[in-house]
Amino acid sequence: MKIGFISLGCPKNLVDSEVMMGLLEARGHELTQAPEEAEALVVNTCSFIEPAKQESIDTILETAEYKRTGRARRLVVAGCLVERYRDELREQIPEVDAVLGTSEIESIIGHCEGWDSPPLQSDSKSYLYHDLTPRRRATPRHFAYLKINEGCDHPCSFCIIPQLRGGFRSRRFESVVSEAERLFAEGTRELTLIGQDTTAYGEDLGIRQGLPALLDRLARIEDAGWIRVLYAYPNRVTNLLLETIARHEPLCSYLDIPLQHASANVLRRMRRGSSGDIFLKTIERIRRMIPGVALRTSFIVGFPGETEADFETLCQFVKAAEFDHVGSFRYSDDENSASFELDGKLDKRTIYNRQRRLMALQRTISRRRKRLLVGQRLPLLVSGPSSETDLLWEGRLQTQAEEIDGKTYLTKFPDGATPQPGDVGTVRITRAGDYDLFGEIECITKPASGPPNNPLPVLQ
Repeated sequence: MKIGFISLGCPKNLVDSEVMMGLLEARGHELTQAPEEAEALVVNTCSFIEPAKQESIDTILETAEYKRTGRARRLVVAGCLVERYRDELREQIPEVDAVLGTSEIESIIGHCEGWDSPPLQSDSKSYLYHDLTPRRRATPRHFAYLKINEGCDHPCSFCIIPQLRGGFRSRRFESVVSEAERLFAEGTRELTLIGQDTTAYGEDLGIRQGLPALLDRLARIEDAGWIRVLYAYPNRVTNLLLETIARHEPLCSYLDIPLQHASANVLRRMRRGSSGDIFLKTIERIRRMIPGVALRTSFIVGFPGETEADFETLCQFVKAAEFDHVGSFRYSDDENSASFELDGKLDKRTIYNRQRRLMALQRTISRRRKRLLVGQRLPLLVSGPSSETDLLWEGRLQTQAEEIDGKTYLTKFPDGATPQPGDVGTVRITRAGDYDLFGEIECITKPASGPPNNPLPVLQ
């Protein structure tokens, strides 16, 4: 069969899609980017916040049209939305032929082939892929995500991830190392470690300081490329973790630490604790131990009970912290979250205006910090031709994570050089924008090897 995939949501969801595609290819099926040619279509959904849920529903309805206008005989819906609305999806969208949740990934073959009773995974939400599981990469050849753990045990009142993906569980240490070795051997130049809370890696396996131990081992892989860590929990950023990142050249001087807020009142209602003052001490420690580190965080604006004073506390904290990258989310009420029962709900206009004020503040900070880089010569990974203009190529510094941070646009290459996605070189920064940089490649230190890109079988 020809099978098309649409993957929505976060990188963790994308890895799930890659595993399902790998299982189908191992079975002998062909993946296609042309939905009108697909005999089966799979939509891997997200439902973390209300806009993501609506996007998932809209995409399912749009994809269902190919059963009328194309060759599709099967429409399969997978992922987080299924965990919440399994029965409703089948009842309200009759074009949907099968649904599978986050722990039923291995049943994708039966659902696409149309078995009467495809085998299902346990409802315990205990599934974890491993290094021998087939996986078809949907990212360019030089870049890959590596999921090191799944699920979450944190009690955050705004979050339903434990309900969608189950309790926290880590992949085996040897399995992660083996997959990383294979990815680097295949030409991967940057590996990004992901999980609901990467800093808790190994705790359930009895591995003390599991993430530092894993990073130390991965950094010693022969010909290891850049290694980046996302989704660190603030109170688990240990000195050993920071020392490990500072010690090894392949480990990017970059940390993503979603703080969610800075007001002690709001953090208490979020069931996270801590305060902006404590966070500032953590940030000072990180910058002292990893010179030149880039820090990224994210905040929720308009959480129930957030007063104007709470919001001002957040703004003053952002001014003091001077993050390199900030993402913000408008609070989205969810009937399955503990925060749904809280009082003090804010109206949508107030939440929207606060988000705009916060991001305007961060834009000023980002512009100032970016300008400090002008004139510096820094390592850069070439991504490929710019998606915005044929006149430029683009790449990323170690301080810029794929998709979520800014880019470095390349205005000049060495004379006679033909750039390739996956090249590693030295760039001289010539200009800075609010979030993006511009620079000239002065030399290519590690040319890309092999074909420049993996075919991308994900439709969206």
